[in-house]
Amino acid sequence: MSKLIIGDKAPAFEGTNQKNEKIHSDTLRGKKVVLFFYPKASTPGCTLEACNLRDNHERFLAENYVVIGVSADTVKSQANFAEKQHLPYSLIADEDKKIIEAYGVWGPKKFMGREFDGILRTTFIIDENGLISDIISKVDTKQPTNQILK
Repeated sequence: MSKLIIGDKAPAFEGTNQKNEKIHSDTLRGKKVVLFFYPKASTPGCTLEACNLRDNHERFLAENYVVIGVSADTVKSQANFAEKQHLPYSLIADEDKKIIEAYGVWGPKKFMGREFDGILRTTFIIDENGLISDIISKVDTKQPTNQILK
């Protein structure tokens, strides 16, 4: 798939969240969606990002946003992460990477001099009509809310 850009129709998705509930993109029509992809549950950067979104969750709800996180972790890992950090939104376990690949956020990364493939931390803002209204590829893990609610 080619790289997604602002104005594209957001790829449809379906996944299982930390409560073993199915999340379907078609049920989100009429709402704005913050779809954030993160490398690994319970790691320092991902925890900072998730907790900032948690701490500002009421602001997102007030503006008709649904917040959904996606990583390749298992449902159990997502559940442990959500419980430990008191996360009030869904975390999709995308172990087969279908959503990750549909959004083009799997690719080469460098960490401590090592190169490998992994999830590229990215946030997509999807409008009420299912169109991508913003893409944040340089996510500030300490203040993602400020980047989303400009």
